[in-house]
Amino acid sequence: MSINLQKITLEKKGDTHSIDLSKKSDLTSKQITINLNWSQGKTNKGFLSSLFSGSKEIDLDLGCFYELNNGEKTVIDGLQFSRGRGGSKDKLTLQGRYTNSPWIWHAGDDRGQSNGSGENILINPTGIQDIKRVIIYCFIYDGVAKWEETNAVVTVKVPGSSEIEVEMGRQSSHHKFCAIAEILFNPNSMQVKKLVTFHNSHGECDKAYNWGMRWTSGAK
Repeated sequence: MSINLQKITLEKKGDTHSIDLSKKSDLTSKQITINLNWSQGKTNKGFLSSLFSGSKEIDLDLGCFYELNNGEKTVIDGLQFSRGRGGSKDKLTLQGRYTNSPWIWHAGDDRGQSNGSGENILINPTGIQDIKRVIIYCFIYDGVAKWEETNAVVTVKVPGSSEIEVEMGRQSSHHKFCAIAEILFNPNSMQVKKLVTFHNSHGECDKAYNWGMRWTSGAK
């Protein structure tokens, strides 16, 4: 684990870092942000490489499993934005809800990431006492699983604390789904643990981390 004043990088699988949430004033009117950013593009590919391997950029999607202290559990990710299914912060939809339970909201699918700021999941500090655990994941919706070309980084941003970063681009796997980090919530703290495990699907990841949900196929 690498630490400086502005950023903490979880380098090895199992590395953890705890954040003190007892100073409620730091979180007032502010949100906890989980950001997925990647910079995979065509700039490092020559003409022949693009010709034979294709020039289409990798489309990553950010998502999470969440469990509340009342036993409720489900999933939020970019598949929920297809066919106009995205909603607002205050209306409960398949992308969550920010102003009431579950206090977790996906801000939108980013298909044109190369020039953007990535995808964000927002957690409302008002509802932290209701949240038990969250597993952050991303998956390659379309294209070959070339994680090493994505230069992907997931950053957990908590007001008043150093950012926590997990780098994705150093791994190599043929699986298109990656569980990145687990966040455990307590009344006055949250603990972020690096996972970076690869799976065939949402359902396989569910089984690996004992979520016990039922799955059907989805598409954008």
